[in-house]
Amino acid sequence: MDPTTVESKWVAPTTEDGSMDRRGNPAVRAATGRWVSAILLLANYGLVTCAFFGVGVNLVVFLRRVLHQDNAEAANNISKWTGTVYIFSLIGAFLSDSYWGRYVTCAIFQIIYVTGLVILSLASWFLLVKPSGCGGVNARCDEPSAPGVALFYLSTYMIAFGNGGYQPSIATFGSDQFDETDPTEARSKVAFFSYFYLALNVGSLFSNTVLVYYEDSGRWVMGFWVSAAAAALALVLFLLGTPKYRHFKPSGNPLTRIAQVFVAAFRKWHAEVPREVLLHEVEGEDPKVSGIRKILHSNEIRFLDKAATVTEEEYGAPEKMKDPWRLCTVTQVEEVKCILKMLPIWLCTIVYSVVFTQMASLFVEQGATMDTNIGSFHFPAASMSLFDILSVLAFIAIYRRVLVPVMARLSGNPQGLTELQRMGVGLVIGMAAMVVAGVVEVERLRRVAAPDQPSSLSVLWQVPQYALIGASEVFMYVGQLEFFNGQAPDGVKSFGSALCMASISLGNYVSIMLVSAVTSLTAGERRPGWIPGNLNSGHLDRFYFLLAALSLVDLAVYIACAVWYKGIKLDGGGERRKAPAHV
Repeated sequence: MDPTTVESKWVAPTTEDGSMDRRGNPAVRAATGRWVSAILLLANYGLVTCAFFGVGVNLVVFLRRVLHQDNAEAANNISKWTGTVYIFSLIGAFLSDSYWGRYVTCAIFQIIYVTGLVILSLASWFLLVKPSGCGGVNARCDEPSAPGVALFYLSTYMIAFGNGGYQPSIATFGSDQFDETDPTEARSKVAFFSYFYLALNVGSLFSNTVLVYYEDSGRWVMGFWVSAAAAALALVLFLLGTPKYRHFKPSGNPLTRIAQVFVAAFRKWHAEVPREVLLHEVEGEDPKVSGIRKILHSNEIRFLDKAATVTEEEYGAPEKMKDPWRLCTVTQVEEVKCILKMLPIWLCTIVYSVVFTQMASLFVEQGATMDTNIGSFHFPAASMSLFDILSVLAFIAIYRRVLVPVMARLSGNPQGLTELQRMGVGLVIGMAAMVVAGVVEVERLRRVAAPDQPSSLSVLWQVPQYALIGASEVFMYVGQLEFFNGQAPDGVKSFGSALCMASISLGNYVSIMLVSAVTSLTAGERRPGWIPGNLNSGHLDRFYFLLAALSLVDLAVYIACAVWYKGIKLDGGGERRKAPAHV
């Protein structure tokens, strides 16, 4: 045979997970995706995070010094804003999974994000930071103008919308660059989520040190412009990688498919569910949805199996067999089951998010009432989050290099701990952080010489509580990303990542309600309450201990939910979907 004939028939190996290149052709394994694309997306995410924290980490101080809000009002406004950031992630996930795809969703929301940062920088420059350089430790700003405040809230919520819509899509888009059917790429896909969280913290390192220092001294405008520049550079890097990315087709509105399962199940309320092999499933790819792999039947939530039960009435009417509001496939039913089974686990993560959000509000306010001078150097209270970042970086390395090999030998699981076990460890460490924060507050109050003066206790006493929060993030949030992304069905993949962000969102809203309830119940005519304007006359320690107690209750509920949980399995034995071991 002529060698040139053989050569002409050779076709470059393509991926087997259904991913495509930008032209809609099967993605060539060697020419697309993998770490080349993933590293570009990690750099993009790091810069976006740098921009976000350049605004967010010191925003509570901006509200107090520039907009003249008191402690409780500023803390609640930060919680509202942060919560809104993450609730917008559900919108981004919906558009990504249903219509736009992950690439387009990331690009559009990044443009909104950059625009919001530019408006914030301009509003602060021309309307809010007056006189120039005010808002430092001792420099008081003029009362803000109504147009300035309006532009401030418009821009910050544009930032929230842009960042929130972008986040779940970028996490999933990054993992899309690895074909899980290939053993080597499958291992890289698992590692990606750790590096994704590493990029988040490396990106915020500059913001939490250099930018916070300059903003704390009154250079707010410079800090916001640097953030806008970082976000613009991130968008450019994202677009540069366009030719190499791997893509998945959006699979249509998942809400319709979910509704069809419930409607079909209720219409057959009295139907008897047959044996598993008799439930309805189509041969080959379902023509109604593209790019969704079949899921094997599970025995949980059996009532929904009625939606895939073929009744005698449908046997005799082919048109009824084709009606998705009467008869659904096993895969469609299992999609709904999967979401319902993940919800209890997700709900248990909300209390942890309440704990986590204190780092951006009450931890900063607590630190501001301590001795922030280290020798002749003033250390901004918001910069204490540096120790959270350093803890995250250290524990990611410790976990991957030390704990995984040790636990793999002990448990037989090559990942060391399952995602559910990691999340449980995160809950325990988060609870410990609240206990430590409460003890530090007790010591801070003991060293208050005058009610209107900061405590003599050094702000460095906060290092352990920040470090514990950082350690808990490595276990909780990285575990969450792996769990929800790995367990989410193909048609709602970005929704799985959005659940992590929505957990943080609801945690912020719960924090608002909790702070408001505690303030209302503990304050009176002669009682300043636990969280007054002047923390020296309050009992912030009791609030921290309350959060620790709530975390303990939440941990007990979480363990019960994790033991009950059973993961889904793909038809064909997809390793990624094997049920994770119980906690």
